[in-house]
Amino acid sequence: MAPCNCVLRAIFRICWDRFVRCATQEKYLSRVSVEPHVGRSRPGTWGRKDEEYIADFSLIARRTLDDFENRLFRYHFILGADWKLCGRRLEIDRGNFFHAVYRIEQKLGRRFREVEPYPLFPLDEYFHGPSRMSSARVLGGHERLMRPAHLEFPVPVGRIA
Repeated sequence: MAPCNCVLRAIFRICWDRFVRCATQEKYLSRVSVEPHVGRSRPGTWGRKDEEYIADFSLIARRTLDDFENRLFRYHFILGADWKLCGRRLEIDRGNFFHAVYRIEQKLGRRFREVEPYPLFPLDEYFHGPSRMSSARVLGGHERLMRPAHLEFPVPVGRIA
């Protein structure tokens, strides 16, 4: 089963938000972390996860998108140009601009999820290593978040002291 396009665009937007946060934070906030390895030759490596994420995000985008999409990605997402400026620069109308943006988000969302051996999504696995929870526990936690709050935390009946 393949995820629908709206899910892929949501994955891109989650990864994009993290990219913006990593790229715009003060440099002194970046931390060095140790990543454990299996084996005796090297117990772990040191790295700066925020900078690695920025580099991975940029390289995956550059390798995945064709020339036109790459230019649009740089103008709109990296440089922050609106649709009018991008339309003038790339000689496209408003409708084609937004269709191209959606295609870019879908392509990159799929690629961020499926890149091997370390996908960019989910973010907590990228930044903190693989989750130790089974998929059943994760799904169970997700279902619990979907329940209405009044079913999750019943109000006690009686006098409040």
